[in-house]
Amino acid sequence: MISSSLLFLSSATLLLLLPLTSASMILTVVNNCRFPIWPAIQPNSGHPVLERGGFALNPLSHRSFPAPASHWSGRIWARTACAHKNGRFTCATGDCGGRLECNGLGGATPATLAQLSLHHTPTDQSSYAVSLVDGFNVPMTVTPHEGKGVCPVVGCKADLLATCPWSLQMHADGRVVGCKSGCEAFNTDEFCCRGRFNNAQTCKGSKWSDFFKHACPATFAYAHDSPSLMHECMAPRELKVIFCH
Repeated sequence: MISSSLLFLSSATLLLLLPLTSASMILTVVNNCRFPIWPAIQPNSGHPVLERGGFALNPLSHRSFPAPASHWSGRIWARTACAHKNGRFTCATGDCGGRLECNGLGGATPATLAQLSLHHTPTDQSSYAVSLVDGFNVPMTVTPHEGKGVCPVVGCKADLLATCPWSLQMHADGRVVGCKSGCEAFNTDEFCCRGRFNNAQTCKGSKWSDFFKHACPATFAYAHDSPSLMHECMAPRELKVIFCH
């Protein structure tokens, strides 16, 4: 299942801080891919499930919905190559227990993740980031709209399936459908940043996380990583999670 290593973004590693007004923020999920995807949404503990946790999204289409009025945090990812087989709904990547609507369940790795923590008061701060800590399945960016200040696109536009090292490749139906993290591929404490490696001093990048980091420096590539870009963006009205470009 997708790890919880970045479930809560610390203030030291936030990719973006953005004080919000009390106006409701809109979340928009965009599928710019040439194939259908099945976006999934998992809230952090204590937060509501949005859009029943998952839905289908055709190529070159989008779905918009309001964020909760006070505070919401969680993650969004894409499931790929989903189908009903033998009476069960399954996906090649990102599957959440064989359900179309994940209803709070996490997804199978590898998967590109958007990490969101949203507030709607002018004194609180919100953040968004894209994580490759759990590997990669689809290019993803997050973009704020109608914000003030420096509000760049963040994420990973590269299709890493085409260049994924053989040791990290995940195959289905004779093709590469995902690129695993070093943790998933080799399951060592060092690559997973666990045990004595579970702190900022000992959790370091590896040649496997370096593959993700070199291609997409503005993402988290391992648990205690810091993205290359820091930004300030005031009061966006909409956040777009965009798959493919």
